[in-house]
Amino acid sequence: MIIALYLVILVAAFYFLIVRPQRRQQQFRRQVIAAVQVDDEIITSGGVFGRVVGVEDDLLEVEIADGVVVKIARGAVQSRILPEPASGSGEIEAADDADGGGDEAQ
Repeated sequence: MIIALYLVILVAAFYFLIVRPQRRQQQFRRQVIAAVQVDDEIITSGGVFGRVVGVEDDLLEVEIADGVVVKIARGAVQSRILPEPASGSGEIEAADDADGGGDEAQ
């Protein structure tokens, strides 16, 4: 009986400490990737900064330098750089935010 109780506690702890946060993180990543539009500044998972100049179903055309446009998979987007507000501090919307929580100030 006590072993069953320990097993239930272990399963519940595993769910709340590992499974649930990972699901929230995946959902947040899907939202960030789906929200990418033309003229958004992005960072790829390889660390390349660029501006989206074209959007197809699963491909993005990203300008990484003047006149240099590359095609990347939509899933390669690590984060979206949000426009700078009037206060002057830019924010990054990270697709792989560890706590699944939101924007990370830079």
